[in-house]
Amino acid sequence: QVHLAESGGGVVQPGGSLRLSCQASGNIFSIGFMGWYRQTPGKERDVVATISSIGRENYATSVKGRFTISRDNANNTVSLQMNSLKPEDTAIYYCNAWIQPSDLTGASDYWGQGTQVTVSS
Repeated sequence: QVHLAESGGGVVQPGGSLRLSCQASGNIFSIGFMGWYRQTPGKERDVVATISSIGRENYATSVKGRFTISRDNANNTVSLQMNSLKPEDTAIYYCNAWIQPSDLTGASDYWGQGTQVTVSS
């Protein structure tokens, strides 16, 4: 079994910062892309940022220059540093990873349970 566990959400004032972390655990052979997505009520889940296994980063236009994604391959973790937060960043944030399990049954997408980020004064 593979499991993604997120942490770090919360409530912050506009202009503030939060750091989200996600650790993959279980019977993992390898991890490809990792990333963060977010979703608000009534809307589709949108990509925020992704990072490849060799560290190539991509960001949604709305967060470029404010958010930074990073990963620690030794510990199977991905993090999202969010600075200069705006009310429109309020959403549930989900961790995502493309994982090949140790039993080599086939790689697939795995998702965390989501963590709420609220930006409000």
